[in-house]
Amino acid sequence: MVIDILFSSWDTLFRIVLFTICGYFALVIILRTTGQRTLAKLNAFDFIITIAIGSTLASFILSSNTTIIDGITALGSLVGLQLLVSFLTVRSDFIKKAVKNEPELLYYKGDYLKDNMKKVRIVREEIEQSIRGQGFLSDKNVDAVILETDGRLSVISKVNYERELPKQGSLEKHIKKE
Repeated sequence: MVIDILFSSWDTLFRIVLFTICGYFALVIILRTTGQRTLAKLNAFDFIITIAIGSTLASFILSSNTTIIDGITALGSLVGLQLLVSFLTVRSDFIKKAVKNEPELLYYKGDYLKDNMKKVRIVREEIEQSIRGQGFLSDKNVDAVILETDGRLSVISKVNYERELPKQGSLEKHIKKE
């Protein structure tokens, strides 16, 4: 009885090893032919696709009802959808708005932008944690904190901001006047 929980059969183990090898090489080939953008986690949609690919690969390897062709087709379909959406995103503002978020300014020159923080559901302590994580003891040497499209918080120090301002433009357009 206990042995059934630990080991089912050599056939099952062989199938898992075979499907793992086939799935791995199929995924490597698919990803190498579609380019680095496929797994880039640039926004929430990219993150979801990456998780879906991993979940599909796991299901394909462990499900006894799935054939090798079924699994490869599912992986190829997900990657194909990712390519289609990224292709359309570049060409259509409507699709771009539906799929991608805009960066959100959360802190600017000493002010926590509460409306923006509420909109993206981030509290002050999370911003302060990100500031400390970037090596600052407090927000005194920070000009801006931006929630990026991939969910990271970018911290712009006063020194970097002043050096980069002519190239990158002004952040003032992102501040909502209260």
